[in-house]
Amino acid sequence: MTQPTPSMDEILATFGSGTLVERMGIEFVEISAARVVGTMPVEGNTQVAGFLHGGASCVLAETLGSVGALLHVWPGGLALGTDINATHHRSVRSGTVTGVATAVALGRTLTSHEVVISDEEGRRLCTARITNYVRAAQP
Repeated sequence: MTQPTPSMDEILATFGSGTLVERMGIEFVEISAARVVGTMPVEGNTQVAGFLHGGASCVLAETLGSVGALLHVWPGGLALGTDINATHHRSVRSGTVTGVATAVALGRTLTSHEVVISDEEGRRLCTARITNYVRAAQP
């Protein structure tokens, strides 16, 4: 039986203070197993030349894909990232980026999400794919 999707507040409460999500300034806009949308500021997440750090894009992608995987096995399930890859298409120096994680596969043991990160003008900055190992809660 499918469990009801938790509220955004319930999901956000699972992260707690002091997590990387908080440090990176990631904010959730929409959450479901099939689609997770979040934003992240460029400021504070740049590399030495002043561009958005590629690792910051990967953090955003992994966060969004992992939340989608977690919701797939909610409540009480487990989701652990096993693979992430990213292609960086263009750079940005300021503003806010938006990531959209779309489920490619939601299986019994693995999930895959494609994550597209765009700038404020809607230009694609990065395309990533994350695979998570998932385990439903034990009865």
